[in-house]
Amino acid sequence: MADALSAASPLVIWTSLGFICGRWLPAVIPQWLGRGLYWVGVPIQIFALVRQTNFAGLIWLAPVLAFVALTVGYTLAQGLYHWQKRYFQPQWLQYTPPFLTSTVPEGESRRFQGSYLIASILGNTGFVGLGVSIPLLSATALPWAAFYAITQNALGTYGLGSFLGQYYGKGNDQPWWRALMVIPTVPTLWASMAGFATHDLGFPAVIDRLCETDIHLVIPFAFVLTGIRLSRLPGWQSFRMAVVPMLVKTLLLPLAMIGITYGLGLRGDDLLAIAIMAGTPTAFAALILAEEYELNTDLPPAVIALSTLSFVGVLPLWVFLCRQVLT
Repeated sequence: MADALSAASPLVIWTSLGFICGRWLPAVIPQWLGRGLYWVGVPIQIFALVRQTNFAGLIWLAPVLAFVALTVGYTLAQGLYHWQKRYFQPQWLQYTPPFLTSTVPEGESRRFQGSYLIASILGNTGFVGLGVSIPLLSATALPWAAFYAITQNALGTYGLGSFLGQYYGKGNDQPWWRALMVIPTVPTLWASMAGFATHDLGFPAVIDRLCETDIHLVIPFAFVLTGIRLSRLPGWQSFRMAVVPMLVKTLLLPLAMIGITYGLGLRGDDLLAIAIMAGTPTAFAALILAEEYELNTDLPPAVIALSTLSFVGVLPLWVFLCRQVLT
């Protein structure tokens, strides 16, 4: 429990700092910070982690589990969406979502459903997930988190996320396969390949030190960026309709993945790595995709905010289950 609180404290401290300062900073600051982390900081972090990894064992299973998590998350979100649509009355929510009203055009209902699914599935594995995993997990378990993050970034955000945006969005007549064309441009994918290619090569000590420094700098910068973006999110009135996507992302999905990976024989920190990455808060890419494909833009900000708070609350539970109960 103490380990979980210690790992979550940088998330709370740095995110709070970003949230407090966010509204006073020029808009260009989070843009530069985000692009710098995406193109430089996180790729170097992934490169260093891959180079430090011992590939003996079942670490190759991590990308498979990330794909399974995307499938399970989609199934849970889609099932709960139709369950709400069938059984809940409009007065249950302060903000009435499109699928609970009979007067909203079908196109609006589809756009809401697209945002609902994306916000329930896509996790912030690169910034929050790795930021929490690095101080919390053992060195042998970190590769599970790193490879999961790479797969989630490539197949989740730029694969399934773009596909859902194209399918449910407004005025997107491009073929679905174009969404997959962006995958080769993902910098973390190239960084991981470079890490594989140079795994057995010796680098000068100064390069290794720079990589290690990058790992420790990326974490606070990523959390500060999270806080800045949280401070600028619109659509706060939609919190109530964000409860179910938040539960899918930070509770139901990690519980399902814990059950699956436990059944496959993973224990201890290896199991915890999958639980953390599956339960990371909703990615900011959910809002970006909603804006890009003209989906509902009220829902993703609320899910991002609630899931970030929820993640801090349930992280000690995953640590307790994986290290004390499921041993």
